[in-house]
Amino acid sequence: MELSITRPDDWHLHLRDGDLLQAVIPHSASHFGRGIIMPNLKPPIKTTPAAVAYRETILKALPANSDFTPLMTLYLTDTTSPEEIKLARESGVVYAVKLYPAGATTNSQDGVTDLFGKCLPVLEEMVKQNMPLLVHGEVTDPKVDIFDREKVFIDTVLRPLIERLPQLKVVMEHVTTEDAVRFVESCKEGQAIVSAVTSGSKRFFLGTDSAPHERRKKECSCGCAGIYNALVALSIYAKVFEEAGALDKLEAFMSFNGPDFYGLPRNTSRIKLIKSPWKVPESLSYASGEIIPMFAGETLEWLPSSV
Repeated sequence: MELSITRPDDWHLHLRDGDLLQAVIPHSASHFGRGIIMPNLKPPIKTTPAAVAYRETILKALPANSDFTPLMTLYLTDTTSPEEIKLARESGVVYAVKLYPAGATTNSQDGVTDLFGKCLPVLEEMVKQNMPLLVHGEVTDPKVDIFDREKVFIDTVLRPLIERLPQLKVVMEHVTTEDAVRFVESCKEGQAIVSAVTSGSKRFFLGTDSAPHERRKKECSCGCAGIYNALVALSIYAKVFEEAGALDKLEAFMSFNGPDFYGLPRNTSRIKLIKSPWKVPESLSYASGEIIPMFAGETLEWLPSSV
């Protein structure tokens, strides 16, 4: 079996910087046409000039003859200004603003502490500029059980935000619970996430959240959050859609719904997904260490290939 589909985009991608960027960018560039690049570096990408500079670094790290396009984002803070949003839109290279609640995930210590008290003018300017808000949806209150943090965030932050600014374009990233699926679109059955993404709904689109870390930073007493999946993502999506009997809806999820949401043209190039077993490497070595990819050492059923 072989599928030919419009080249997908990755609407949630961590590329890091330095040696790690050099090591991982070829995998994303070989599979995807564009990627929304997360801004949680050290230091974070808080300003438009910083986003422009980071974009140039990524372009220089791309393999020869690659046409991968990085779509940049800004890291929202308590002190981000409406003027910065205007600059971001005028730059032509910044496509969204990322909300990290302070302390929620990797390099989020500079994130937002009071969204409504300190960021409302910025959010209002984002509505005017048609700039999407990308949401890391969890509260950081230690009194809230870790498995309830997404639901509490929806109830106490996201729902009030949508009610207050209904014209704000919002992406709820890495949806992990049925509560979140129900918030995005009603879903009554079990296995809510799989059911939602394979349903054909235009409200859901591909974002790998591929997040590489050096092995020693993962395999330790306080391992960094994130899984490196850029190498295997398309294979896994194909398997999930095949098992759901929804391969006919795979292309829309991977290649159409994302650019349509962002108001960007769909890619014109194509890739193949071939039903051919291949083995995922046990590890990926680079100058500063090694990365363990998702499904390391296992055999996957779908092989991505350029047309």
